[in-house]
Amino acid sequence: MPFVNIKLTTGVSTEQKQKLIAGVTDLLVRVLNKNPASTHVVIEEIDPENWGISGESVARLRQRKEPGVSGS
Repeated sequence: MPFVNIKLTTGVSTEQKQKLIAGVTDLLVRVLNKNPASTHVVIEEIDPENWGISGESVARLRQRKEPGVSGS
């Protein structure tokens, strides 16, 4: 029973989440021959204030529009 936990900052649409769930499930089926009925995918959204990169929060980096930090 595979369990995959995806952590993202907020701003991801419901459609994008569904594509992630379907894509990760498909990958586990194709690569590891896992049963999709027992494959669990959990998406956790984390406030950008609570996620840091290079010593700064993602929220602050987005305000400055740092390269490599995607905004919502």
